[in-house]
Amino acid sequence: MNDAVRDDSLRLAQPADAHSQEEWEAATAAVLRKSGRLTSDDADSLVWDKLTRTSLDGLRIAPLGLPDTSFADTVRPTRAGAWDIRSLVSGLSGVDAKVANEAALVDLDGGVSSLWVAADESTDLNVLLDKVLLDLAPIVLDAPIGAVKVAQNLLALIAERGAGLHAATNLGADPMGALLRELPLAPDEAFAELVDLARLAQGIGVRAIVVDGTAAHDLGASDVQELGWSMAVGVAYLRALTEAGFSPAVAASLIEFRYAATDEQFPTIAKLRAARQLWARVLELCGAEGVEMRIHAVSSRPMLSKYDPYVNMLRGTVAAFAAGVGGADAVTVLPFDSANGVPDGFGRRIARNVSHLLIDESHVAAVADPAGGAYAVEQLTADMAAAGWDAFVQIEDEWTGHTTGGHDFSPFRDRIAAVSAAREKAIARRKRRITGLTEFPNLAETLPERPVDPLNERVVRYGASFEALRDDPATAAVFLATLGTVAQHTARATFATNLLAAGGIGVEVAGATSDAEDLAGKYRSAGAPAVVCLAGSDKTYAAWGADAIAALREAGATHVIIAGKPDAVDAEVDDAASMGVDALAFLTATREKLV
Repeated sequence: MNDAVRDDSLRLAQPADAHSQEEWEAATAAVLRKSGRLTSDDADSLVWDKLTRTSLDGLRIAPLGLPDTSFADTVRPTRAGAWDIRSLVSGLSGVDAKVANEAALVDLDGGVSSLWVAADESTDLNVLLDKVLLDLAPIVLDAPIGAVKVAQNLLALIAERGAGLHAATNLGADPMGALLRELPLAPDEAFAELVDLARLAQGIGVRAIVVDGTAAHDLGASDVQELGWSMAVGVAYLRALTEAGFSPAVAASLIEFRYAATDEQFPTIAKLRAARQLWARVLELCGAEGVEMRIHAVSSRPMLSKYDPYVNMLRGTVAAFAAGVGGADAVTVLPFDSANGVPDGFGRRIARNVSHLLIDESHVAAVADPAGGAYAVEQLTADMAAAGWDAFVQIEDEWTGHTTGGHDFSPFRDRIAAVSAAREKAIARRKRRITGLTEFPNLAETLPERPVDPLNERVVRYGASFEALRDDPATAAVFLATLGTVAQHTARATFATNLLAAGGIGVEVAGATSDAEDLAGKYRSAGAPAVVCLAGSDKTYAAWGADAIAALREAGATHVIIAGKPDAVDAEVDDAASMGVDALAFLTATREKLV
């Protein structure tokens, strides 16, 4: 958008409501000074540094967009109106096709408009798609192994029924995604199947290929890495098809893209908008302008937690909102209990209703590109597109000379591993919080029991290390040595209790105490656990914290932890827990001391 358009635009604010950037900085700085995040000597303009966060890709996400944000007219989302509500149905080995069919029919009856079908050669599509009107409900196949056979089974089914397929149906070929996931697939044969499916799809007027960015996302890739991967794979498929005789435009029309939508709403919005810019540039360079990109967004599987899974409803809602605002043509919200196994009917109902609420009650879909023109979103989109193009070029350089196989995925996997490690480090220090897992865990919760879901394989779930600790809870508790009255110890006692619970460790709480002797007596009454954790105010620590530690050690404590800084008490402690601690390392070390 150029300056002329901005100057001529309709202004809704009154002159009295206009405020300068300096005024915003001053008002914000005052709040930050009260909270201690800015000192009296810091300049007001430092609020940008204090409030700007950096993504895993190194992109700066500012707290506020500015009118001088530089962004150009570009390809934007054009979908206006409801998006395609797509549900995932699994017909993989070990899943009862009749049960899957019942789930699909209930979804369709409940307002789902297309089906994403995970299948393999053993899938009985005749049973799974029984009573599904295939000319009305698009089917998107997901068959990494045996894609041609599964597609042929689908075509045999419609021939038997004497019906056709909806034009938005996709036979779902994605050999590169399967290879990245290290599935048993021969590259040369996979690309030959890609061409075969493209010819088959062209003959019946449907799509053939899905460029699945979630293949990278599920392994821990960042947003920029997912963009770079999708562009590189899309170009690889265009090359394979044009070498087989397809025109670039026809080849592009056979492709659909799939991206993960997370609960980080603005990066998700920017990623989907950036994807359209990148793909438009690719098509421009290969002479296929005018072919619209079709995007299917699916709520992130790695962001789901199997502990306190009901929080996943919120994560899925934010992800769906971001996907819709970002211009996704189809949206899949994974049921909240997906991380626990094969979702049940309640989880599926809530998942599809998320889209209905956003479309029909919140009217999120009423406007095309509702984020367009928002300075912060435009800047983030531009930054992500530039970084995504660089990531694409890097992958392209690594694949130079390869068209139908032999691509080396090792460098890309290494970069994903580095990002995943950085994310896990942030999660371990609870800078990236996971409610119900690393924050506010409930050791007494009962998890929903679900059958094992093969779709959860090869997914690197965020906070998996914490889930592993919760899966094997500690058999002994930590004695929470609370110093002083409830008012004196509540804050740190709550902090320590939540921190320990994140590692599957329960606590025995002393309650209000008056002095070291009183505390030691309550410690003995609790059975004298080996590990104790002091929790009190700094004033109480200074007054009688050293005496408390001495009394606890004399009564049998072998490992003493303090909630706070280790120098808060004038005595030796074995460990300390405060904000910013590496929670994973702390919890692992604490569990080793429990007997």
